[in-house]
Amino acid sequence: MIFSAFERMVAFRYLRARRKEGFVSVIAAFSFLGIVLGVATLIIVMAVMNGFREELLSRVLGLNGHLGVYAIQGTVLEDYQEKAEKVKKIKGVELAMPLIEGQVMVSSLKSAQGAIVRGLETKDFKKRKVLAESIVGGSAEALFEKDTLLVGDRLARKLGVYVGDKITLIAPKGTVTAFGSVPRMRSYTIGGTFSVGMYEYDSSFIFMPMEEAQKFFDMDNVVTNLEVFLENHDQVSQARYEISKALGGKVRIYDWQRSNAAFFNAIQVERNVMFLILTLIILVASFNMISGLIMLVKDKGRDIAVLRTMGATRAMIMRIFFMSGASIGFFGTLFGVLFGLVFCDNIESIRRFLEGLTGTDLFAAEIYFLTQLPAKVDPVEVVSVVVMALFLSFAATIYPSWRAARLDPVEALRYE
Repeated sequence: MIFSAFERMVAFRYLRARRKEGFVSVIAAFSFLGIVLGVATLIIVMAVMNGFREELLSRVLGLNGHLGVYAIQGTVLEDYQEKAEKVKKIKGVELAMPLIEGQVMVSSLKSAQGAIVRGLETKDFKKRKVLAESIVGGSAEALFEKDTLLVGDRLARKLGVYVGDKITLIAPKGTVTAFGSVPRMRSYTIGGTFSVGMYEYDSSFIFMPMEEAQKFFDMDNVVTNLEVFLENHDQVSQARYEISKALGGKVRIYDWQRSNAAFFNAIQVERNVMFLILTLIILVASFNMISGLIMLVKDKGRDIAVLRTMGATRAMIMRIFFMSGASIGFFGTLFGVLFGLVFCDNIESIRRFLEGLTGTDLFAAEIYFLTQLPAKVDPVEVVSVVVMALFLSFAATIYPSWRAARLDPVEALRYE
């Protein structure tokens, strides 16, 4: 659709209403603000939902592995070194790490609480970048030393301990003696603290050397499972089949998709619902635009009649009012996109500012699992939002423009 200079001049002139027509311009302003806020809110919410999923996925998979290989019977996996070597040879497998995992009661002089202990070989710890790069106190070398542990930063704060202090681990399964069952307990030195940015892990996980874990849990030459990391986390189905085949089918295999399916599906459903709900903001702004343009058409009835008598065609009148409404939608979408992208880029700073201003915790790590508010902008989604906003705003101008084009100049000038 090609607009002449005359049509553009008249269309933009109608948006700058005179004093007695100020109410029309107020409606246009609210329609503009509605589209700006609708587009910006939609981009911000989608970016935050994408950030949530990306951060949770990277942390969950960075700590738990893509696949877990367990014994088909019992709670321990024997010949784990041999099995690990077989798994490593499978195409697409990046790492296969023996692991001992168990629940304990951890106590200090100030407090006590439950925790999860994971024992792994020191060479494997450095290969797990999420862990190796999250040391905030002490050093990762603690896993090379005897009777030392790596403790989650938030867990250490709950216990009121620091690097170099001692804590006591108490296993739920005691040692059987002639006098009955005696709780298995042992003191360890905190060699370092880590913070992966996920509350669940930072507040309840402890890492120790494999040899120490085997002694503490009384698991000589056995582990609880193998953690397998793939080059592509979406190829779990094929990898599960290949691992089962390589190990003779004598193992149980769990993948991250099954273990966390309900959690990530809930995030996806919430994301889709939020998209539909927030789209209504843009839809409401479009209806405001329709009402504003209809009032503009009624207000400009005499002007339309004069233009028609001077030779303006119905198509010209329709294009004039279409441009008036479309310009509101176009510039509203443009400013909405800019505002949304700037907000996403500074979302963490804005959160901290609002928390300081209100004195409240707007993003509690205990509830949302993460310690920082994530935002990841997807260019495809931004384009989708822009297309949808432009479509709704342009569609909203069609009926008022058609009404203006169908106005009879004789009827409009009869009582003038």
